[in-house]
Amino acid sequence: MALAVIIVLYATIGLMAAAGTIAIVKRLLPPKGEQIFFGLFLALIAAFYLAFTAYFNSPGAWPVEIAAVVLFTLLGLAGCRIPALLVIGYLLHGAWDLLHELTVYTNNDLQTEHLTEIPVAYGIFCAAYDWCMAAYFCTRRSTWHAAWSKNDS
Repeated sequence: MALAVIIVLYATIGLMAAAGTIAIVKRLLPPKGEQIFFGLFLALIAAFYLAFTAYFNSPGAWPVEIAAVVLFTLLGLAGCRIPALLVIGYLLHGAWDLLHELTVYTNNDLQTEHLTEIPVAYGIFCAAYDWCMAAYFCTRRSTWHAAWSKNDS
């Protein structure tokens, strides 16, 4: 029961964090700047897993976590200009978060050998955040495309 409450709480906090991020960034940055910010932010949030790998002393996780950070960084950088890649990047990052979360509860060898540990419910928080952001990016695609098209002509 307690775990269910924690999961609901962290998912709710993830959604609230996404709403706050959207409101602040949309208010402070023009559309192109907003898209670039979120592309760079994907690389930053992916790098958290490297911090967890070091903190939880998971030497076997370094190769997989580094590869994931490189992938998400590339998607984020490409997403600075191509909105669809930003959507894909955040959707995949949410799945990556959830995979880490599930390995915590299943006690399987995937975590101990290839994935780093994470704090309890961190993956739930991040998946909720990432998927909410991806949905928001879908609503902004035409605005971002128009912003880039203005300078292309």
